[in-house]
Amino acid sequence: MAEIVNLNRARKIREREAAVAKAAANRAAHGRTKAERMKDAAAKVQRDALLDGARLEDPPRR
Repeated sequence: MAEIVNLNRARKIREREAAVAKAAANRAAHGRTKAERMKDAAAKVQRDALLDGARLEDPPRR
């Protein structure tokens, strides 16, 4: 015989787990310190400068 499942309880559990996963993703994306954001910005500037310096030709003008 199959196990009886309360659909309301299953829905609430599924939604709660989705909310926890979304909160964890938001903490990872937005929960950084100012120093971490500035370090990443400086690394991006350095990376862009390195790529621009290695460019073989100028981009076409419009």
